Amino acid sequence: MTTRIDVFVDYVCPFCFLVEPAIDELKRERDVEVTIRPFELRPDPIPTLRPEDDYLPRVWKDAVHPMADRVGVPVTLPSVSPQPRTEKAFTVLQLAQERGLAEAYTTAMFSAFFQQDRDIGLDAVIIDVATSVGLDRHEAEEALRSEQRRATRRADQDRAVHTVGIDAVPGILVEGRLLHGVPSAARLKEAVDHVGRQADAARPEPPEQGQS
Repeated sequence: MTTRIDVFVDYVCPFCFLVEPAIDELKRERDVEVTIRPFELRPDPIPTLRPEDDYLPRVWKDAVHPMADRVGVPVTLPSVSPQPRTEKAFTVLQLAQERGLAEAYTTAMFSAFFQQDRDIGLDAVIIDVATSVGLDRHEAEEALRSEQRRATRRADQDRAVHTVGIDAVPGILVEGRLLHGVPSAARLKEAVDHVGRQADAARPEPPEQGQS
């Protein structure tokens, strides 16, 4: 049985990048279908964070760098200040979903911000990331200009908050069960196995065969 996994991310959240190795291990070892879902931590007009303030350096020292070392993903606190909004990058994520490239696009966007120190709020950077994973430049440019896609992104945000109950990322849904924090591969696999056990328990027993 294929288990549906929804992964809610924001491209300025380092923990969303650092959970990717656990997701990759889950995909290798379990039958799952992963869908990337957008969630802006600080949508307009909420101010975004600044790396020169106290908060980000402290979180990176205490939590981000230790986790990055454990999972083997090199990251650096981006210097972009204030941090970019991700609304526009998420409009192009819709296109990436349609072309089957959402996971590649998401990884490339994380890499651009946390490994290359690029401003992923800029149209030119978003287009460059999109084309680097195989998306058509013209289609990506159209996605950035699309009012319909912006409306879809707003609806996605509302659904994440009001229907799913997402208030932080990464937020991972395993067949509708929300896992909080940054789950390990072992925790993800246990959640998938739990879904499988529930499905087996709910499956009706086959009728007994008559004696011959």
